[in-house]
Amino acid sequence: MFELTRKRKIAIVLSVDLLILLFSNITAYYFMKPFLNTTIDSIQLMTVLTMGTYVLFGVVFKVFTRMNRYTNLSEMFAILLTTISMSLVSLLGVWLIADTFSKRTISFIFLLSTFLIIMSRLTWRLCVEYKNKRLRGKSTGVKRTLVIGAGEGGKILINSIMNSPTAEGIQVVGFVDDDPNKQRIYLSGVRVLGTTNDLLELIEKYEIEMVTVAIPSLDRKKLRQIVDLLKTTTVKVNTMPSMEDIASGKVSISRLQNIDVVDLLGRDEVQLDMNKIKDQLTNQVILVTGAGGSIGSEICRQVMKFNPKTMILLGHGENSIYLIERELRNNYRPTNTTIIPVIADIQDRERIFEVMTTYQPQIVYHAAAHKHVPLMEYNPKEAVKNNIYGTKNVAEAAKANHVGQFVMVSTDKANNPPNVMGATKRVAELIVTGLNKNSSTKFSAVRFGNVLGSRGSVIPVFREQIAKGGPITITDFRMTRYFMTIPEASRLVIQSGALAAGGEIFVLDMGEPVKIVDLAKNMIRLSGFQADEIEIVESGIRPGEKLYEELLLDSERNDEQVFEKIFVGNITGPSLNDVLDFVENLPSGNKELAEVLVAYANRK
Repeated sequence: MFELTRKRKIAIVLSVDLLILLFSNITAYYFMKPFLNTTIDSIQLMTVLTMGTYVLFGVVFKVFTRMNRYTNLSEMFAILLTTISMSLVSLLGVWLIADTFSKRTISFIFLLSTFLIIMSRLTWRLCVEYKNKRLRGKSTGVKRTLVIGAGEGGKILINSIMNSPTAEGIQVVGFVDDDPNKQRIYLSGVRVLGTTNDLLELIEKYEIEMVTVAIPSLDRKKLRQIVDLLKTTTVKVNTMPSMEDIASGKVSISRLQNIDVVDLLGRDEVQLDMNKIKDQLTNQVILVTGAGGSIGSEICRQVMKFNPKTMILLGHGENSIYLIERELRNNYRPTNTTIIPVIADIQDRERIFEVMTTYQPQIVYHAAAHKHVPLMEYNPKEAVKNNIYGTKNVAEAAKANHVGQFVMVSTDKANNPPNVMGATKRVAELIVTGLNKNSSTKFSAVRFGNVLGSRGSVIPVFREQIAKGGPITITDFRMTRYFMTIPEASRLVIQSGALAAGGEIFVLDMGEPVKIVDLAKNMIRLSGFQADEIEIVESGIRPGEKLYEELLLDSERNDEQVFEKIFVGNITGPSLNDVLDFVENLPSGNKELAEVLVAYANRK
């Protein structure tokens, strides 16, 4: 079967253009012959000159390598520049070489060839659109679709659908837009039918099966309102890919994406103090512990944007460190950052001191920790070794090597902890903030709630249960949690570090708590199921779990907001010497260890 490759397309375009130029020259000769003394020799010379200069300037203005099925004003302007340049150079050539020449003949050739070449491109585009329209008409399962957003995103989306064979199952019935100036207008031949307030009426009137959001800048609150409005219908709701993914070539624009619960729970991106962060991170040696984990790896990605001198990726699991190292090397090739993978266990005090002494980091982000609440209830010794002794090793090594900034990633479970994991993180906070006294290192901790999509998060578990047809298991229907996206949490950790004077516990504004049962219902609906198709069952609270999470103790509360979504908590609790004495004399039995830890972490 004959395949129309890119090279063959260029050859066809070039051949058609040269035939048009030949036709234009012959037509000009016979049309102008009754009025001018035009010789056959001069028109032959003109034909050679116009063809040669057209090819030359066509290459310069990239006329032959453009996508003809997307022909627009940009492509037409390139053709116009090419034919104008062709005509001027040809006019000069004939004037220098031939005895006689006619400006009117050259003008005629310019006008006719420009018109016909542009028409050939438009004809190509119309043929492609007609072909794709016929394919969509013949294909089974065509979804009648409303597009929300008649702006630039909607225009790009519908043009892509018209020209994409992969979108043959989509029939755009109309647009919806809240801008009153866009009502009843047409965009790429498709009419704006109303506003989002008219959605339910339009879905019923036009028998809509799918609604696609084509507003890349749409805030999450508005997206939630649209999803909530449509939850009484059976239509499929999705979005166009982000402009970043389209620009990077990760996805085709016509490859529509399902709305994820992360899109609904996440907040609008906070604007960071880029200059302050840049001053802190650029050309610095940065070390991230737990660099292969969800938060640690995202901190690495965010830090790499500021061109540090050296990026040290420290982790215990070789595969996760290998993956983040490879990702950073592939995605940040233009930078001069030296990336160093370090396999080390933070419980190995000698190894941690060796790493700090060897690489002399200026900033340390400590994200390594055991975070799974029920698992740590069964394994309190491991929680202590990693979360307390491991943190103590990293922090003391940082202090001994005069690291400028040390930021510990903590959790809301450190507040009034009824469980081992939260208790160990609370003790680790006390050690880190206590080490700040009489130190050249600025120690701080950043406390936040659950991270959407991270390892151990409830969302991947729910996805798996929905994929199997249910049931979804929830420990208690009354349970609520705070949620934040991985990128937002990581960015705010970096921002907190830039703001730290030393000794603080920064608390991130997590917004409103979310009922886990409501989260499950949203995930069911967004997965394309009705509420009664996937069962939700109550399994009972697991060891160490709380019904509700808090970010601060009452005694720690402080209304001081040092940055958008970042607050500073007042430090309360035992002295550093008291804490160190406590951790050096912990009992060895698991049950007694757990009881002592929780009791100590809840001391006021």
